[in-house]
Amino acid sequence: MRGLEGKVCLVTGGGLGIGAATCQRLAEEGAKVAVTDLRDQDGQKVAQEIETNGGEARFWHLDVTDENEVDRVFSEVKDHWGRFDVLVNNAGIAGADKPTHDVAAEEWDKVMAVNVSGVFYCTKHAIPLMREAGGGSIINLSSIYGIIGAPDIPPYHASKGAVREMTKTDAVLYAKEKIRVNSVHPGFIWTPLVEDLAKRSGQSVEEFRAALDKRHPIGHVGKPEDIAAGIAYLASDDAGFVTGAELVIDGGYIAQ
Repeated sequence: MRGLEGKVCLVTGGGLGIGAATCQRLAEEGAKVAVTDLRDQDGQKVAQEIETNGGEARFWHLDVTDENEVDRVFSEVKDHWGRFDVLVNNAGIAGADKPTHDVAAEEWDKVMAVNVSGVFYCTKHAIPLMREAGGGSIINLSSIYGIIGAPDIPPYHASKGAVREMTKTDAVLYAKEKIRVNSVHPGFIWTPLVEDLAKRSGQSVEEFRAALDKRHPIGHVGKPEDIAAGIAYLASDDAGFVTGAELVIDGGYIAQ
C-alpha cells in the first residue's frame, strides 16, 4: 500500500534512528519527504538513499531551537513541493542523567529548548501551511516516560510529559480545521540515543541491551522501524478519525 501518495511530509531529526526509519517508511508509502537534521551528512545520506530506492526526498539543515530557521525551512519545503501535509516532530535529546537536585539550570534548559520549544516552533509554523492545504497531520514523539515515571533523566521525562499535553491541546484547537495532532510513545527502541545511554551505564553495551530485553513482555527492545510504522499510520488518511490520541509502541512495557 502507498497510503501517503502525493503528501509532503517533514521529519525533524531525520538523520538517525527513529527519524531515519520514519523518513524511509513515509517515502515507501508514496510521500515526498523533507529530511531535516542538524547532522548534515547523516540527513543527506537518508535523502539520497530514498532517492536511490525510487522515492522523492530532499535534505534541509534545521536547528529546531531556532524559530527563524524553522520558519525559513518550512516555507522552503512548501515552495519546493507546493504544499505541506505532515509534520513529524521527532528531534530530541536525552540530556543530563542526574537526580533533580543535581541538574544545572543550563542542562535543564538545553533539553527543553530541543524537546519542547522545538515542537512548539515547528507546530506553530506548520499550522498555517496545513491550513493552506486544507488539513494535515502532526505526529509528536513523546515517550513511555511521558506517561509513567522513572528515577532517572528528569529533564527528558519532564519534556516528554510536556509534549504529551501539548499534543492534546493542539488536537482540540485545530480539529475543526482538519488538522490532526497525535503523540507516539515509544518504549526502549535500539537507537543511537539508547546506545549512548548504554555506553554511559557502567555496563557493556551487550549487558545493557540484554537487561532491557528482559524488561519487555514481548522479549526484546524495539526497532526504529516499529515506530516508523505507527507514525506512517497516523500520517495517513486511514487515521482520519484519530486525533489527540496516544499511540504506545513499547512491547508491553507499561502494561505490566
